[in-house]
Parts: sequence; C-alpha cells; structure tokens
Amino acid sequence: MNPKVSVIIPAYNTESYIGKAIESALEQTLTNIEVIIVDDGSSDKTVEIAKSFTDQRLKVIVNQQNLGAAAARNRAFRAAQGEWIAVLDSDDWYAPERLSKLVSLANKTNADMIADDVYLIKDGATSPWSTLIQESGERIDKILQIDIVYFVETDVYGEAGLHLGLSKPLFKREFLVKHGIEYDDEIRMGQDFWLDMKCLIKGARFFIEPKPYYFYRSRPGSLVYQSQLPRLNQSCKAAKYFMQQDVVKKNPALMRALSYNLAGYKKNLAYLQVVEPIKQGKWLTAFTEIRKYPGFFSDFMSRFNSIVERRIQYYVMNNKSSFDIYPNQQGKRKTTT
Repeated sequence: MNPKVSVIIPAYNTESYIGKAIESALEQTLTNIEVIIVDDGSSDKTVEIAKSFTDQRLKVIVNQQNLGAAAARNRAFRAAQGEWIAVLDSDDWYAPERLSKLVSLANKTNADMIADDVYLIKDGATSPWSTLIQESGERIDKILQIDIVYFVETDVYGEAGLHLGLSKPLFKREFLVKHGIEYDDEIRMGQDFWLDMKCLIKGARFFIEPKPYYFYRSRPGSLVYQSQLPRLNQSCKAAKYFMQQDVVKKNPALMRALSYNLAGYKKNLAYLQVVEPIKQGKWLTAFTEIRKYPGFFSDFMSRFNSIVERRIQYYVMNNKSSFDIYPNQQGKRKTTT
C-alpha cells in the first residue's frame, strides 16, 4: 500500500540542521508516510547524518554533483509514491500535527494543493518572531481558496504582501503526474512560486489554512541571503514565459498582475546591477550600469527612507529580522486595476 504522504527534503551542506528536519518528518502524527532525502552533492556530513536514521520509511538519494534545489526536488518527485507530496527544506521543520491536519483539510475541500501559515524563526532563536500571514497585512482567519490572480498580486518582489511563494503546499501527486508538472531546473531561487503557478494555470484548487504548522528558518548562507541578480533574471524569463500562454492572454486581470510583477523584476534588476558592484567596490562596473539605468538615483531616493529604517531597526534597535524574508521591500503594492 502506497504511503499517504511523501515528504521530500532536498539538502545541500546543512549538517547542522538536517537532523531536526528529518526528525520532524518522522515524528508526524500521520505515520503512513515516506521521507525522501536528495542530497545535492554536499561536501559536509549531511549524507552521513541522513543515513544515521534507521527508520524504514526513510530513503536517501545522493547526487554526485550539485544540480540545484529544483533538480534535487524533481528527482524526489519521480521517486515519490505517496498520494500527496510535501516539500520540506533541510533547514526547516514541521509541527508534529502538520501533515495530519493538512491532509484532513485537503480531503474536506477537495484540494489539489493545500498550504498553511508559516512560522518565521531566526537561526538560534527559541521561538518565532512572526508568521507569513501576520507580516503580509492580509486578514485571513479561515480556510481560503487562492485563485491565481490573487496569488500573483500578493507576491510581488520587493513589496509587502502574502508571498505564498514562500509557503510549502502539499501537492496531490496525481495532479502533478497528470499535467507533467515539475520544477524548472534552470530556476535555482524562488522556484516554489513558479511551480505553484504551473499548478494554478492548470486549474489546481489551492487552499490555505491560516494556522501555522511549518517553521521557516532564516539563516546566513541560505539562498535568501545570496545575490538576488540570478533570481531576478530567472524570474523575468519565467514571467515572460507565462505571459505567452493562451490561458494567461485570455485572462486580462492575470495578464495585468504578471505584467506588474515583470516590471518590478526589471526595475529591481536594474537597481541591483548598480548596487551590488558598489558594495563590492567595483566602481567602473557600477558606473557602466548607471549609464544603462538613468533612473537609478530617483529609484535610490524612493527607497532611501526604507533603507535607513531597516538599518536603524537592525543596528540600533537590534531587530535582527529587519532584513529577513522580503529583500528590498518597498512597501505596499500599488493597485493594477
């Protein structure tokens, strides 16, 4: 008999964290599960720690070279046998009742995807500092179905919003197989958002439970702290791809939302192509990029107050979460209607 849920854990050099992730999966109150770890060419003791668990429900797959999180997750997708697929990052963890709660709700709502709110916790902290919904400004107090336009409109790079691309939904495996849906191997950052988009484009019924059961750890060295230029380039390419699809062209609200997102990606890309060389002391490169982006100084001034505020929060008020989760956040989204 196939497991109810396949928990997939892509891992890369997370020896300090992966034990907790595995334990949280194996200690779920829903016991009919399998846990598939795909190590993506780690050079530390990640594989050794993963293989130290003797639970028969655990499988460890090892990539001989680093292929990226998307490729690692796809390998786990193909090995999964569960009715549902749940993604768990190797430095995060689940509350014990997460899978039981979400599978039960998915059955009641006939969902193809179901997510929960997300606890936000800093590395080394003993308790979360907030949740995804609390930080979004959205008021969600009961199970809510997420339509594709709302999903895009509330997940704009650099702006406050719900950012469900950071959530970790459970996916009905039958739905993924039927529509041939996998991660895009070329997208190494922010790939969850675009996988969700693929599902929603195909008509997936997506629900969110406003209670948090997923613990999202922010830590130095994780992808959210790395250069955003690759992510922005990849996001521009992905947005353009979706905007060429007939189903999007026939949905004016969705086309407007994606167009707005694309404009945001391009603006932030142009801005960071100046800022990152400045931070690295590459002044000639920065000057060259400024010439390509004459609006840089006005863009910088529009961000100035938020830049100062974040630094005051971080350095003066000791609010170490001020740079977490939403890079270059500029405030609420303007309406696109």
